[in-house]
Amino acid sequence: MNELAIFLRERRKDEALTQVEMAEKIGITSITLSNIENGKPIGSNVLKKLSKYLNISTRDIRALSKLEVENNKQV
Repeated sequence: MNELAIFLRERRKDEALTQVEMAEKIGITSITLSNIENGKPIGSNVLKKLSKYLNISTRDIRALSKLEVENNKQV
């Protein structure tokens, strides 16, 4: 999973929003938001909307979406 997926999910939970509610605020569908939260790639239109909603640059969003989170489970 990528950093953007985790960041967005945590932000949504911090704001006590459902996926439907947050998607409406961003201006995307809840399916698109679910895909992002599951680490799927995003298009430039969605990227711009996320940038505006999160108040961070599209460059930073792209960087977050490329950073993979290591799974540090201990066996």
